[in-house]
Amino acid sequence: KMRSLAPGIKLITSFSRDSWYRFFILILTFVFYTTYHLSRKPISIIKSQLHRNCSNVIHPADLNITDNDTWCDWAPFDQNNYQNLFGVLDNCFLVAYAIGMFFSGMFGERLPLRYYLSSGMILSGLFTVLFGLGFYWQIHSLWYYCLVQALNGLVQTTGWPAVVACVGNWFGKGKRGFIMGIWNSHTSVGNILGSLIAGVYVSSAWGLSFIVPGIIIASAGVICFLFLVEKPEDVNCTLPQHHKRSDRTVTVAFSCCQDRSKYHNVTIAKCAVFMLQGVVEFSLCLLFAKLVSYTFLYWLPLYIANVAHFDPKKAGDLSTLFDVGGIVGGILAGLISDYSGGRATTCCAMLIIAAPMLFLYNKIGQNGLPTTIGMLLWCGALVNGPYALITTAVSADLGTHECLRGNSRALSTVTAIIDGTGSIGAAVGPLLAGLISPTGWNNVFYMLISADVLACLLLSRLVYKEVRGWCGYTTRQRG
Repeated sequence: KMRSLAPGIKLITSFSRDSWYRFFILILTFVFYTTYHLSRKPISIIKSQLHRNCSNVIHPADLNITDNDTWCDWAPFDQNNYQNLFGVLDNCFLVAYAIGMFFSGMFGERLPLRYYLSSGMILSGLFTVLFGLGFYWQIHSLWYYCLVQALNGLVQTTGWPAVVACVGNWFGKGKRGFIMGIWNSHTSVGNILGSLIAGVYVSSAWGLSFIVPGIIIASAGVICFLFLVEKPEDVNCTLPQHHKRSDRTVTVAFSCCQDRSKYHNVTIAKCAVFMLQGVVEFSLCLLFAKLVSYTFLYWLPLYIANVAHFDPKKAGDLSTLFDVGGIVGGILAGLISDYSGGRATTCCAMLIIAAPMLFLYNKIGQNGLPTTIGMLLWCGALVNGPYALITTAVSADLGTHECLRGNSRALSTVTAIIDGTGSIGAAVGPLLAGLISPTGWNNVFYMLISADVLACLLLSRLVYKEVRGWCGYTTRQRG
């Protein structure tokens, strides 16, 4: 009589070796990109500590105070132009990130992903720690903080193209939207954890708000060096099916590269990428979607504090709800687009609903706590849903498209082009918000709503094609 297996072991053996490896890679890349965002977030939490109203702070007896209002501020952020200086700090990071993203894809294609990712994470940890050490070394030069932010922005670009290329190698096309939707919550999880970790140390020693996340991302870099598997064939796993003839999930029946053999073994030429018509439209759409998303990321705590009159800590905690909504939105967008086969249509529909939602949030969003919470979750879901879908599922679909067969490295270039264009929006949004907010928050919201509408219009050609496809017209494939 055969003894029955223990239930735990039954569960473990019911999954194939391939499934375990895939699961392992998904968890690893999730953790890696979470740490990227976790080390990016402290700056928005620290701002309220670097410049605050010192007249309420009890000062030590041995300190001779000349200025009652600013004695406890951190120079150079103790002057009246402190908001401009914070804007400069944000932009040092974001502009370096946007520029770096266009080159990052090219390096990602030529270097082994494991070395590329782990060195990026360790360097990012170093620069994050250096920012925090400014507190202990008593550094009061704006140039130091700007330089560290810009260098950090450059090395942070290693994360996204490498991580997406790795996941693209391991997973097929079937349920990609849903898997990527769940996996893409790393952005929001990182933001939430970053806010909470920074919040622990912000009032006692703000240097630690950077040093702790810096140590976390550097440690993740070491783990990456020890454990990352780039491709299924490296450990004798079966390859995923990238393209089934019948499937409609590639958004457009792309005009294929006219001469396939020419591109077959070359590192993908930029022109070949742009021949995949969808790349340009999705990139520009992402520019406007990210503009909205990042404006919220950097200015929401301040907006809540100003308009709803919450204290900075409560405003910071409330602003994480926007990210919680973002997680739900990303998963929903993935599910809907997997089911319908319409990536562009899903993005467009969510953006159309988002515009009136933003208007409502500005008008009634501060009527009591329940309204604030509800509106934040809704806005987060509708703004981040399309943004999550474009950056993951669409980049991965385009990058593993049939035209580029035999060139999986193309994925990191496509991802970098789409995300690099998006990062321009990420840099412009917070900058515009800083310039517009003195004229009133209403105008900031009108700016966000216009960006939303523009994102929609950019997708109209692709939506038209998808709808025609559902009505039974097929697009002739050339090439």
